[in-house]
This record gives sequence, C-alpha cells and structure tokens, in this order.
Amino acid sequence: MQNRNLKSTNTATTTISRQPFLEVKDVCKVYPTKNGPFTVLDGVNLNVEKGEFLCVIGHSGCGKSTLLNMVSGFNFPTTGQVLLEGKPIIKPGPDRMVVFQNYALLPWRTAFENIYLAVNAVYPTKPEAEKRAIVRDHLAMVGLADAMEKKPMQMSGGMRQRVSIARALAIRPKVLILDEPFGALDAITKEELQEELLKIWNDNRCTVLMITHDIDEALFLADKLVMMTNGPHAKIGEVMEIPFSRPRDRARIMEDPQYYQLRNYALDFLFNRFAHDDVG
Repeated sequence: MQNRNLKSTNTATTTISRQPFLEVKDVCKVYPTKNGPFTVLDGVNLNVEKGEFLCVIGHSGCGKSTLLNMVSGFNFPTTGQVLLEGKPIIKPGPDRMVVFQNYALLPWRTAFENIYLAVNAVYPTKPEAEKRAIVRDHLAMVGLADAMEKKPMQMSGGMRQRVSIARALAIRPKVLILDEPFGALDAITKEELQEELLKIWNDNRCTVLMITHDIDEALFLADKLVMMTNGPHAKIGEVMEIPFSRPRDRARIMEDPQYYQLRNYALDFLFNRFAHDDVG
C-alpha cells in the first residue's frame, strides 16, 4: 500500500550526517538453542533525535522488547552497537529509565517510599530535604500528592502506573523507555494516562521510546511510528512520521482525514504486508 500523503522512511536507505542522540547501528541478536542459532533481530538500524517521542509496533515475537532491553542495557547485541550520545550502552544506568506494564513497585512500600528509594540510589549525596522535595514534586506531577502514603495494593492500576512513571521521571533520565505501560488498563484510564503522559513530556521533553500494540495510541502520542517486520530475523520495516502539531488534541486529530490514512497504512503494514500468519 502506497500513499503519497504519508511521510515514511525506509531505514535501510536513510543516512544522517550528524551523530544521532540515540543510535541503533547494524544490530543483530542471536540466541543459541538446542536446534541451532535463533536470530531475533537482524540488521536493525534506528536513529533517534534528542527529545523525540517514538512508538514501536510489531507482532508478538518480533523483538520489540529485545530492542528496548538493549537500549536500557539489560540485553546486548550479538553484533552491532547501541549508542547514546556517541557512547556504547554496555549496562543499565539512571540515564535510561524503564516503565513496565506490571508497574514493578515494591508492594510493602508506599508510593512515596517507592520513588524515594530510586532517588536516593541515584542521588545519595543530595540533601535529604531536596530528595524528599523531588519525590513530592513528581507525585504531584502525576496527580498523586494526596496518595503518597498509600501502598500499591491500596491503589488502582492507573494510580500504580502513575507512581511508576513518577519514579522514572524523578531520576531525570535522558531516555524514558515504556514497555506497553498502559496495556493492562481499562480504556478510560488508558486515555487519561495518555493525556497525562503527553502533558508531562511536553513539560520535560526527554527522549521517549515506547512499545505499544495500539496504533491509535501511537498516532496520538508519537512523533514517529517505528514498524517492525515479523521475527525471526526481524528488522525495522518503516518509520512513519506523524505530522500532527503539538500540543495534541485527541478530538481534533481524530477529525483529521490524514489520521485515518496513517492508521490504515499502519494496519496494512501489520495485517497485510507482514501478517502474523506468515511466520513459520
């Protein structure tokens, strides 16, 4: 499917003369198995500029999480490199924070304590008053100033995810990595948190990489939509630029005919050109 109104990039042919903020360069990931090597990612290239918001979509098993785990430093390429500001990523670090779908909060700690532990680990020499102020400010940022003494079991799923996002942002990372953060939430809460995430991002403008299976979510949030081919031997098929101006208004975007052109293009990529049933 081709549409001249859509601005799409084939990553195999695009070159950028200056050093990208974040660069995935000729990355392959191979796992040994009893049946021989299994190649998850094969020749992945991606450039991300500082302050960009990218969403990554693709069928299950295409290596989306593997790719983001390499950016976070939890996994490593078999060949190729992942570079942040020109330096290879070789381990996890506070300059890259991850928000998971399952919240990853300590159940015996309050919202305040969950965030404080992270802040204290990264900034142990800061004055105590400053660390506590950082925690309070970020709880307020996500609308939980009145819930700081609640433990995870006393909070809804949406509240828990707000705590996870606040904890990640309190570290002031260069890159925020979101692994389907709203996938387990109901539709109304999901849209509320999408709006909150955009507001926070507009205020902070850190670089964001987000995995999602929701095309509408990606079109609302992202500057670019990274579309991955099926695994094994998955790679980035196309990078679609999303043209809607910021700040984003959901109702206005959904009234724009180009929204449906973009949506249909992404659906065609996933369900016609790279349908999951094609995988052997």
